[in-house]
Amino acid sequence: MTTVAMLAIVAGAIAVLFMLIMGLKLHAFVALLLTSVLTAVALGIPLEDVAETVEEGMGGVLGTVAVIVGLGAMFGQVLRVTGAAERIADTLVSAFGERRVPWSLGATGLIVAIPVFFDVALVLLIPLVYTLAKRLKKSLIVFALPLLAGLSAAHSLIPPTPGPVAAAGILGADLGWVILFGLLASIPAVILGGILYGRFIGQRVVVGVPEEMEEKVGGDGNGGGSENGGNGDRGKEDHGKADGGNGDDDGDEGNRPGFGLVLTILAVPLLLILGNTVADAVLDEDTLFARVIALVGDPMVALIIAVLLAFYVLGMRYGLGRSELQSVATKALEPVGMILLVTGAGGVLGEVLERSGVGDALEEVLEATALPIILLAFVAAAVLRVCLGSGTVATVTAAAIVAQAVEAQDLSAAMLGAIVVAIGAGATVLSHVNDSGFWLVNRFLGLTEKQTLVTWTVMQTIMGCAAFLTVLAISPML
Repeated sequence: MTTVAMLAIVAGAIAVLFMLIMGLKLHAFVALLLTSVLTAVALGIPLEDVAETVEEGMGGVLGTVAVIVGLGAMFGQVLRVTGAAERIADTLVSAFGERRVPWSLGATGLIVAIPVFFDVALVLLIPLVYTLAKRLKKSLIVFALPLLAGLSAAHSLIPPTPGPVAAAGILGADLGWVILFGLLASIPAVILGGILYGRFIGQRVVVGVPEEMEEKVGGDGNGGGSENGGNGDRGKEDHGKADGGNGDDDGDEGNRPGFGLVLTILAVPLLLILGNTVADAVLDEDTLFARVIALVGDPMVALIIAVLLAFYVLGMRYGLGRSELQSVATKALEPVGMILLVTGAGGVLGEVLERSGVGDALEEVLEATALPIILLAFVAAAVLRVCLGSGTVATVTAAAIVAQAVEAQDLSAAMLGAIVVAIGAGATVLSHVNDSGFWLVNRFLGLTEKQTLVTWTVMQTIMGCAAFLTVLAISPML
């Protein structure tokens, strides 16, 4: 089969995927599997090998991703129900002062959303935004966009959130490099998209707290979250326990863990994973110390340690018994299943493309166009994001496509990490009406569709471009 024919089939497969998800409203998991099977047949994979290809693609990705996403969900749920996430928000707002509240909200969103899903963190922290907007008598947009920018950056760029983890698994990237570059790219993205643009557009789109939200924040939040692929269901569980930390109820102040303690526990898995990456680059791998660092710095082991610390230090020491902790952990896993299925289905598409020899065809195209692989990653994810809506689906699908070109090149571990972040940046831009996050923000802020486009959509695009330009500037040194 010629290169042109193979690439035409891949383009057709993506078009079919768009039609199934957008036109027929088929669930992303089913759409990805169906597209993968049809693509396998079209690319000439023997019919008797198609089922095996599906199995290997699904299992290959989920072997690591399932464990990391599951542990990350448990970790985030403990932070939520113990009031630790609200402690971070309250402390940062107090430390920065009223004049720098947008900066504190951006930092809060970035920190909290690393272990907590985007929509759950939004449900958790939006009351703080409402309170600040009313207290300081400014447009809700001035405070909401920085928070949303922090939440979005962490969700799109920094493991252990599902998108970056899945992309790293598909590309074989070291999560330590992904975390490092994700953090570096998040800073300018949040500053430019959330804080500075939020200040600019907040003077032009002046809105107050929606009337229906003033008394029903928890109820509306849970309903809005259910529109976002099921993740929001986590916001329903034990919501009353989390509400004590919103900053409006001082009676529960003594029951919440301290800021330093929360930040330390949050930093443990990140530092262990980053430490492993650094040790791998500078230490002799045969030494005992290097082997110990490699063990505890493995993402799965690091998250196990973090979850156990959270269970004991945040859970048992702050009022949760063993049975309650077991319930919290179980409930945390409920929304994870669909995320893993979509992630695995994206891995199936990647396996199909690998087995069919599309990687060689992509290599020829890249050599002919001289298009940098990191730019290809960003553009592929951006196109998929615009057409499919879901940032996670766009990230997984783009990684599956780019993986074929990555395998044909001898790239460093650092470069692979940068490519994962570039994919996450592309999957952030141009959120619009086919993205559930668009409607979640629209509903919580009480905006019209036009207002949501000029606030949320533009902010997301600025963030994605800023994050990409950051890793693009770094890439020549990798």
